[in-house]
Formats: sequence, structure tokens, C-alpha cells
Amino acid sequence: MKKALLTLALLLATNMFFGQQSLFDKFEDQDKVTAVIVNQKMFQLMSKMKVEDKETQQYVNLIKKLDNLKVFVTDNSAKAVEMKSTADKYLKSANLEELMRVNQGGKSVKIYVRSGSKDTLVKELFMFVEGAPKEQTVLLSLVGDFDLNDISVLTDKMNLPGGDDLKKASKGKK
Repeated sequence: MKKALLTLALLLATNMFFGQQSLFDKFEDQDKVTAVIVNQKMFQLMSKMKVEDKETQQYVNLIKKLDNLKVFVTDNSAKAVEMKSTADKYLKSANLEELMRVNQGGKSVKIYVRSGSKDTLVKELFMFVEGAPKEQTVLLSLVGDFDLNDISVLTDKMNLPGGDDLKKASKGKK
């Protein structure tokens, strides 16, 4: 009986975790939404690159620690409203800590993290950039076990939307 209850509890916990991540999957195939999805296998392949310079080596070391990256971008106002609603729903259930919030010129940037075992280690980074009218709205989820201080290298090398905002956040957490 105990084994059955433990198995049931593990299944429910697993479904809850993957269920939260799948909230964003609905944007993957939608018109007027650009989606970038990078899974752990791709990060593993990228981490096997031979590198010479220190900055690229720092990038390779970081991607070894990443499991999943999802970025969704739109400049469509209806899709932006839907992304905001989904982000708000996720934030209510995800137990993330607010890292940074900036409102400037009609643009709102919110960055949240799920901390790891140390102050600068992060298990999940979630960012939502709500663009002013005629600007892009960005929803980003990065999962792994990485150091927040290395995020600027990732944003430079992968040219991520909202990368400047992530750089500012990583400097603030040091």
C-alpha cells in the first residue's frame, strides 16, 4: 500500500512539473508568434565544441548546465495579451522569486528565478517582457542548474530577445 501511494505521489508530482512547462507549448505553433525551443540534447551537442578563447569556453561551460530553453516572441497585441495571461497563471503556481522588475516607456520587464543550492545558482529563470504598443512581447523560460552570473555570455552568443534585460539582472544578483 505504501509503495502504491508513493508511486501515485511521484506520478502526480511529475505531471505537475511537466504540466507547468507545457503551458507555454501552446505558443509554439501559433501564427504571429516566433518560437525558439532548445532541448537538453542540443545543449549536449553544443557543449562538445572545441574552443580556443576564454569567453567561448565560458559559454560552453554554461550550456553544459542547461536543460531547456523556450523563447516566444510576438508583436501581435492579441497574442501578447494571451502570453501575459499565461505568464501570470504560471507565476501563481511556479513558486518563483522575483529578481527584477522594470517599467520604462510603456515597456515592462519582469524576471523571476527559482534558486539553486547557492545564492547565484539558478534552477529556472523566467522572464516576461511586455512591449509597449508596436513593440515585441517576449516570454522566456530557461531551466537547468546554472550560475546567473554567466547569463550575459549566453545572451551574447545566442542573441536572445530581452538579452540586455537579462544582463542587467545578472549583474544585480552578484
